[in-house]
Parts: sequence; C-alpha cells; structure tokens
Amino acid sequence: MPFWKSEWKPLLWIVVGFLLCFDLPVELIQHSERLRNAFFESLYLVRWYAQEHVLLCLIPAFFIAGAIGARSWRVAWPSGT
Repeated sequence: MPFWKSEWKPLLWIVVGFLLCFDLPVELIQHSERLRNAFFESLYLVRWYAQEHVLLCLIPAFFIAGAIGARSWRVAWPSGT
C-alpha cells in the first residue's frame, strides 16, 4: 500500500488547520475589549496550567518512575553473589 493512501486524511486536517490559523481575523481581537481580555486570560491560564502541571504532576511522576525503574532493574538483574 502506498504511503499516501493511508496518510492523506491526517495531512488534509493539518493543512486545513494551518489555513484556518493563517487567515485568523486577529484584527477583531485588537478592536474588541472583550475578545482582547479573553485572549490574555487564556494566555494566563495556559501559563498557570503549565506551572502547576510541572510542579504537581510531572516532578512526582518522574520520582515514581525512577523508583519503579530502579526496583525493576534490581529484580531483572540479580547480583552475582
């Protein structure tokens, strides 16, 4: 099966998404106080989520994964003594 027969739909969605973003009416945001506030609040929310997610989820997950990895490594490789 050729590559394009299985990959044309995802590629089409990517191109359509790019074209929608390319022609995004940014001028409306500049002239509307409500849309401008919503835009900046969404940026603040993204920043808050990234900070909280890293501190509360990713760092503990890395410690847990490290502990599991260290434990499973000892089980998989017994010592020679």
